[in-house]
Amino acid sequence: MRKEILPAIAAGLGALVLGACFLSSRAWAAPPEAGAPLRLADLLVEVRGHNPGMRVARERSKAMAAMPAQVSAWDDPTLSYEGWNIPPPLRIERADNSIFKLSQKIPFPGKRRLAGEIAAYEAEQAAHQVGLVELELDAAVKYAYYNLWQAHQRLAVLEREKELLTRFARIAEQKYVVGKASQADVLRAQVELTRVLTQLQTEPLAIDSARAELNALLSRAPDEPLGVPETPPPPQLDISATSLAELALEKRPELAAQGAAISREQRAVELADRNHLPDFEFSVGRFVNYDQSDGFGLMASVTLPFVNAAKYEAGVAEARAKLAVARAERRRLEDALRREVQQAFLEARAAFLRYDLFVNTHIPQAEQALRVAESGYATNELGFLELIDSLRRLESVHLDYITAQADFERARAELERLAGTDLARPRPGDLTEEGPPHG
Repeated sequence: MRKEILPAIAAGLGALVLGACFLSSRAWAAPPEAGAPLRLADLLVEVRGHNPGMRVARERSKAMAAMPAQVSAWDDPTLSYEGWNIPPPLRIERADNSIFKLSQKIPFPGKRRLAGEIAAYEAEQAAHQVGLVELELDAAVKYAYYNLWQAHQRLAVLEREKELLTRFARIAEQKYVVGKASQADVLRAQVELTRVLTQLQTEPLAIDSARAELNALLSRAPDEPLGVPETPPPPQLDISATSLAELALEKRPELAAQGAAISREQRAVELADRNHLPDFEFSVGRFVNYDQSDGFGLMASVTLPFVNAAKYEAGVAEARAKLAVARAERRRLEDALRREVQQAFLEARAAFLRYDLFVNTHIPQAEQALRVAESGYATNELGFLELIDSLRRLESVHLDYITAQADFERARAELERLAGTDLARPRPGDLTEEGPPHG
């Protein structure tokens, strides 16, 4: 009976191994990027130069920077003509009086200056918005970069598991031939190998998704090839949440923009107060008279704001309320920033602790357990189920290790976004951890 079944099992196992090689080659050879490293620093430079959102913010800032010169200038002077008692058919040269007048409106001193300062603070807000967009884009690129790195690393783990399962299946087949293993062991090996082959076929879709996300940020086609992300250095968290919060309060662009908003509203209060004061208009005219002597005329006029005093008092009340809103908004932003920094720090800390446990405890134990299980199965001290269980635990530990490191990098990216600046990484000579074993 064993001789009859053995050829079928061997054929099935051979087909699975060939399928494994074929699917693995598809998974790794599909993107032409496999040999090219993808550097995060290069992507950050590219996104700042090519992302449409970055250009929108810069051009909007340029537009706002051109406003102060416009609003602080006086109105254009006016040149006018008046003709009195013009005989038909519109004989202008025979009009009794022809008046050529040049006039200029002059606001009360300080009004246009304050309007210009208000526009300048609005331009400053737009300039800080450029920095905010840059931080948001940097964080988005880092998120997508480490999503892509995680997908590549997961595929590598599955490839390694496929190789181990192929080896274990060969051992099970050899033991079955000599009667030291059951047919169930060989079938279990085939089932496990099929499971991994299925994952190897679907896992590249995660790479495609992460690649499309990154290409969108770079304003590229979704399927444009990218390189393989570099593995980040071992996680380190050498700064406290308090220090990060202080750094965020100092560096975040929206806080600086809100400071400019407060200054703008302060100038708006001053302008509203000054609107109680009158504006002026002056004109000079040349009178050309038919059959009479010519002459000159002068005119001066002044507005009377006290007539509509209630309107201007309401304007002052509005400006003061907006100033109070701007100050309260600044406090709200500070409180929200402290909370977000604390939450991101805790996420980074949790990911760091998980990573440390995997590197120093879980992975060495799982690797040792697999070696013991393989040796025990070869000497008939352990069954095939124990061997497969050890391999599954090792796969799970490796995938969780990759997730922990990717989670840390994403949390670090969030901390850098909140802090408004890049956080220093350890120098290569300072790194003592070399990551998990892969033997």
